Amino acid sequence: MTIFEALGRAEAKIHNTSLEEVHFHEVGSADAMVDIVCAAVGVEALGVDEVICSPLNVGGGMVKCAHGTIPVPAPATVELLAGAPVYSSGVMKELVTPTGAAIVKTLVSRFAAFPQIKIEKSGYGAGTRDFPGHPNVLRLTVGESVCNVAANTASDTITVLEANLDDLNPQVFGYVMERLLEEGALDAFGVPVQMKKNRPGTVLTVLCKPEDAGKLSQIIFTETTTLGLRRRDEARQTLARRWEIVSTSWGEVRIKIASINGSDTNYAPEYEDCRRIAAEHHIPLKTVIQEAARAYLGAGQKL
Repeated sequence: MTIFEALGRAEAKIHNTSLEEVHFHEVGSADAMVDIVCAAVGVEALGVDEVICSPLNVGGGMVKCAHGTIPVPAPATVELLAGAPVYSSGVMKELVTPTGAAIVKTLVSRFAAFPQIKIEKSGYGAGTRDFPGHPNVLRLTVGESVCNVAANTASDTITVLEANLDDLNPQVFGYVMERLLEEGALDAFGVPVQMKKNRPGTVLTVLCKPEDAGKLSQIIFTETTTLGLRRRDEARQTLARRWEIVSTSWGEVRIKIASINGSDTNYAPEYEDCRRIAAEHHIPLKTVIQEAARAYLGAGQKL
């Protein structure tokens, strides 16, 4: 039912009407209903914990429907895939329909490249059309997640943005780093390199959530001298984290603690808290950090 509702809401928005008034046209046909019901029943029967999907090839060109000839991907497909990574390989056919998009939107928990799993079984569904140089098949692979680290690490996908800079004022570089972090970058850093024509330069690297990549790329293009940047998605694994507060002679400091399988492995006093205290009380920053660490360990915390 959730898949049908997602499809209905997308159609209603496209037609500027209510969900109750929307007419499904082709997507309400028998084959679409079979696709949706079988997809839901199939996922339930597999008993999987998570459904991951690779970026979707939406195709291109035009398609005929009840409203006439419209561009591919269809408006409802575009609406349903908002936030999902998509691309076109150049095939001038509709490769993702509104029905397929509704199924993906509802069942898929995240989009990523082929995950690190121990493959148990796989299956293929082939379409009736033949596209030169492009297999018209959908593959479903079932497997168990495999991690090289402890079982309770979290996995997600981040986007990496990189640009080579050899003619940027160093003062501007520092400003750009601050802006990127303020606008949501998970991390930003520069690595010195020797570039073409023997010019010293810096590789600017930004780690961010995929949904923030667009606005951060815009900042890089407008604030630096680069004419291009590289973009890729990478898998990231993170330890479980929590915060605790300790009291020092000058005030409270937050402690960030990382753990694996319930056992604490790392801790660090929060830099900004220590920096503020050091500035307010005119004492060395390292003294505040050491005092906060002692307070944490003295409270009975052991690594």
